[in-house]
Amino acid sequence: MLPYNRNLKALTRNLRNDMTEAEQLLWSRLRRKQILGVQFYRQKPLASYIVDFYCAAARLVIELDGSQHFEPAAQTYDRQRTAQLESLGLRVIRFDNRQVLLELEDVMSVIFAEVAKAIPPAPPFSKGGDKQPDAALGTSVLPGRTQPSPTNAEPNPPLCKRGARGDLPLASTPDSGETP
Repeated sequence: MLPYNRNLKALTRNLRNDMTEAEQLLWSRLRRKQILGVQFYRQKPLASYIVDFYCAAARLVIELDGSQHFEPAAQTYDRQRTAQLESLGLRVIRFDNRQVLLELEDVMSVIFAEVAKAIPPAPPFSKGGDKQPDAALGTSVLPGRTQPSPTNAEPNPPLCKRGARGDLPLASTPDSGETP
């Protein structure tokens, strides 16, 4: 877990309840794991700062800058802040509020690319766990189980399990000649 100043927790709660229009708009696109299934946090305390948005899985900080960030003193402070966050192994990207409000799709493309760069693609999921290919049948079999032979398989098994209970008609196979 990254270090943070516990005294900032109350302030972060206030900031979450008083987000700017640009923060609200961007949050609507980051929340609920909408980007590659990763969690973002808003107004997150990190080190001695509160960052606007943070993705722990991608080690990514997103900062939105209002007009006050264009002042020379604010730019110096932002450079120091970015340097300290980067020293923790975080990647910091900045957008101004105007970019978020007027060019949201471009902003989202940059964020998506940064997350994709930081998170390697996951291997495809295999249903049933560790399957081993059965070379003779060209299918996969779970370890310790045998594949049923085609001779003892049910000739036209029902395609709908609920139909086997009798509450729905069975779905028929094309060669059975039955109609539902």
